[in-house]
Amino acid sequence: MKRREFLAASLATSALAFAQETTAQAAPERAREFYQIRRYGLVSGPQLKLTENYFAQALIPALTRMGMGPVGALRLDFGPETPAYYLIIPGPSAESLTTLDLQLGKDQNFLETAAPFWNATAAAPAFQRMEASLFEAFAGWPRLTPPPASAVKGKRIFQLRTYESPSNRDHQRKVEMFHSGEFEIFVKVGCRPVFFGDTLIGSRMPNLTYMLSFTDAAELEARWDAFRNDPEWKKLQADPRFAFDSIVSNITNLILDPLDCSQI
Repeated sequence: MKRREFLAASLATSALAFAQETTAQAAPERAREFYQIRRYGLVSGPQLKLTENYFAQALIPALTRMGMGPVGALRLDFGPETPAYYLIIPGPSAESLTTLDLQLGKDQNFLETAAPFWNATAAAPAFQRMEASLFEAFAGWPRLTPPPASAVKGKRIFQLRTYESPSNRDHQRKVEMFHSGEFEIFVKVGCRPVFFGDTLIGSRMPNLTYMLSFTDAAELEARWDAFRNDPEWKKLQADPRFAFDSIVSNITNLILDPLDCSQI
């Protein structure tokens, strides 16, 4: 294994160990983060730069002052209805995220910096529509874990995957499957997990969403091949309780690139 890959795998393994230790030592409601994922639907042209400037100069600094982060700011590269930007906002509670815009409206520094975006008119809107969903982190991966490349703004892409289930029971089975060894397999084969979230408010429920990070598309394909061929995955997949075709009815798979202002 190359030294860079060894270091990346070691960091990911340490992150998993830390997440599991934190969960064991603290009450789950204190250890587990909540996430708001925002999707900004845009049109090509001035909206792109305006929205990116809003993230970089107003929103992310305001969220940092509120103690939230690291914030993911991402551009959709492969998926439906582009262009679109995604924000992943970690928070300590569901309330802190559901009242986020109300709190931002009390921050005078934010309002002044955000004015070109926040006060845009119908004649020149800043975006088309914004959609938001709320998630609770999995007990087995209670905190968002940026990939090592984030610290140095290195080359990286993100894969955002949503698994829909045909029933609440089957949804719970899929969550259980992650906690029965799937986290460890992702880490072992070099898929760098960022977060795992159970959908509390959103569309097409019941479902869950998680994110992995890779250097590029070639590594994504290679790591997923390693995952599919891993003996522990084959053993887990063979468990009748976790028959994938029965507990997952649809998958949404998006590939995103970080914007310059992204903290992950």
